[in-house]
Amino acid sequence: MAAPPSTLSDLGPAPSKRRFRAFVTVVWSVAALVLTVKLLGGGGESPDDAGPPHAPPAVAASSAAPDLPDTRTSAAPDRPQGPHLPRSRPVRLLIPKISVDAPFTDLAINPSGQLEPPPPNDTNLVGWYAKGHTPGETGTAIIAGHVDTATSPAVFAGLGELKKGDRFQVVRADGSKATFAVDAAQSFAKAAFPSDRVYGDTPRAQVRLITCSGSYDRQARDYTENLVVFAHLV
Repeated sequence: MAAPPSTLSDLGPAPSKRRFRAFVTVVWSVAALVLTVKLLGGGGESPDDAGPPHAPPAVAASSAAPDLPDTRTSAAPDRPQGPHLPRSRPVRLLIPKISVDAPFTDLAINPSGQLEPPPPNDTNLVGWYAKGHTPGETGTAIIAGHVDTATSPAVFAGLGELKKGDRFQVVRADGSKATFAVDAAQSFAKAAFPSDRVYGDTPRAQVRLITCSGSYDRQARDYTENLVVFAHLV
C-alpha cells in the first residue's frame, strides 16, 4: 500500500469530534474491503501483477474473544479512556521480538475505494492509514505490511510470533515513543473478515497490525487469510 503523504488538513474544515468519528467510521467501512484483499505476498510470482479478488462486504462484529479488548463500548467517543497521546504521525515501528525496525509510509484510499498496500519492492516498510488515527492517539490506528514479496520474506514475516503481553513501540514525529502491549493475534478468512471488530472506533488508544496469512492461492494470487495483531497503548 503506497500513497502520497496526507494529513487531517486534507479533509478540509475540521469537523466536530462526533462528526469526525462518524466520518472515520464510514471511511473504515470502505477501507475494510481492501485490507482483506490487497495485503499481498508472493510465492514464486508477483501477486501485484494481478487485479484484486472480489472484495467481501464488511461484516458485523462478532463477539469479542476473551483476550481482545472490547472496542464496542457505549462510552461517549469524545471521552478518551486509558492512556493516550496527542496526534503525531508515526516515523518508525520497533518490534524487538521479531527484529522489526521499519520506517512508515502513508497509505490512502485509491479511486476504487481500496486502501493501497505499501510498495512491494521494499521488504522493510510498513504503512499506516494517514487519514485515520495516529498510533498512540485515542482510537484505532491501522498499520499494515507485507508478509513476503515475490523473492523474499518481508517486514511482517514474523508477525504471527507475537503473543499476548509482548510489547512494541512506534516512534512518532513529535519525538515521543508510544509503547503498545499485544492483546491477541488472530487470523481471519478474507471471505469472512470481521471489519467492525478490527476497524471499529474505540475510546482507547489501540493499534491493529495487519498482514497476510493462511495458504497461498496461486489461482487468485493472494493469501486466504489476514493476520491481525490487536494491541493497546500502555
